Amino acid sequence: MYNICLRMLKNETDAEDLLQKSFIDVFTKLDTFRYQSSIGAWIKRVVINNCINFLKRRRFHFQELEPAHVEVPAKMDRDSQSNSQLSVEVVHQALMQLPDGYRIVFSLYLLEGYDHKEIAQILEISEATSKSQFSRAKKKMREIIQSQKLMPKYK
Repeated sequence: MYNICLRMLKNETDAEDLLQKSFIDVFTKLDTFRYQSSIGAWIKRVVINNCINFLKRRRFHFQELEPAHVEVPAKMDRDSQSNSQLSVEVVHQALMQLPDGYRIVFSLYLLEGYDHKEIAQILEISEATSKSQFSRAKKKMREIIQSQKLMPKYK
């Protein structure tokens, strides 16, 4: 849960504070747990919602795209993916350099396993915005890693 907070908030102190607040919320609202999912999934949802609310108070925002800009670029080919050896630390550093909107969608989709429809509901954005933010986050991650000369360039 701490790693979720840290990825979303990008600040250790805020992550620790929010995690503590989240567990206080969990224990004070345990009677509202409806057993529709595992207790771990419910706690994770409380943590993510608290992170999102914290960031909303800090006013992160997403840019809506015109329909012509919504198309997701072609995926990287598998050969170039397998040729690069990235450490967890390199990816983590690049992730922390992403703007809030990109980082949150990237984390929720790729690391937490939410689909774009769920992310759109959680963040109160359109599904197209979630997809475009994820696409832009991937592109920005590549640029950051390439600028540090840690990964070969992709097409």
